Amino acid sequence: MKIGMRVKKTIKIFLAVQLAILLLWLYSFTVFINFELAFISSVLILLGSTYSYKRLVDSRVASEDRPDDTDVIEKLDDPYDLYSEEIVNEVKEGEAVDLKEVVKEERARLKANKNTIKNTAKSAPALISIFRVVPYVILVLSFIGLKNNGLLNLPPFLIGLGVGIVVGFFMGRALFAQEDITEA
Repeated sequence: MKIGMRVKKTIKIFLAVQLAILLLWLYSFTVFINFELAFISSVLILLGSTYSYKRLVDSRVASEDRPDDTDVIEKLDDPYDLYSEEIVNEVKEGEAVDLKEVVKEERARLKANKNTIKNTAKSAPALISIFRVVPYVILVLSFIGLKNNGLLNLPPFLIGLGVGIVVGFFMGRALFAQEDITEA
C-alpha cells in the first residue's frame, strides 16, 4: 500500500472518531474537553511510540552488527540454556542438580553480561525520542490545565485515554505496518 493511501486511511479513522467525540459536546462541555484532550494525547503517544520503534527496528535491520551465529529460535525457546546437553545429561545420569547453585550461577552470568547495558544504550534513541516525549508533555499539561481550571473529570478523561489507545493502535497499524514484505 502506498504511503498516500496509508495516510488517507489514518485520517479517515481519526475523523470518524472525532465526529463521534463531537457528539459529547451536546451532553456536556466538561465531558467533551476531558475526553478530547485525553484522546488526542493518547493517540499521539501511541503514534509517536510506534514511529520511534519502527525507526529503531529499521535502523537495526539495516545495520550489519547482528549476530549471525546464534540460533534465534533456540534463544527464544531456552533463554537460560536450561535444556543444554550438560544439564540434561546430569539429570539423566541421576545426579542431583543443586537448583540453588544453578540459580546463583545464572545470576552471576546475567550480572556479568554487558549486553543488557549495550542494548539499553542502543534503544535509548527510541525511548527519549521527541516523537514520544512531546505527546507525554501534552498529556501532563492537559491534565494540569484541566485541574487548574476546575474542569477535570476523571471518568471521561480515563475513558478518553482508553479509546485513544485503541484508535492509536489502529491508526499506527494503518500508517506504519508493512504489508508488502518480500521473501528473502
